[in-house]
Amino acid sequence: MKKLATGSELNEAIQLLETERIIHLEMMNNDFSMAYEQFKPGNLIKNTIKKIGSSPSLYENIFNVGLALIAGFLSNKALSITNSNSKPGKFLGLILQLGVANLVVHGPKVLKSVLESVSSKRKR
Repeated sequence: MKKLATGSELNEAIQLLETERIIHLEMMNNDFSMAYEQFKPGNLIKNTIKKIGSSPSLYENIFNVGLALIAGFLSNKALSITNSNSKPGKFLGLILQLGVANLVVHGPKVLKSVLESVSSKRKR
């Protein structure tokens, strides 16, 4: 800082510093208000849902899990193992259902390629 020669220069420097202080205080208050708004529970939940909703892989994962559950259920019903009253039959049906569901969830690309090849053979 330069040396001030007169009282008027000193008053001007004080005024300038006061103006800077007011501007910095307003900026700090604005930043605090924005941070406060972002960390409200409602806004945190809303922003999280927006981020999750914008994720394309989420929809694909939900679709794959739903497809797996449906495929497992249908395979179990198609073989009618669970209609028997024996415990080993019901257990085998459950194992089959979980196996098919697991196959669909972990190997959707393989399943899609198999289904495409079967459908292309049917068209011929």
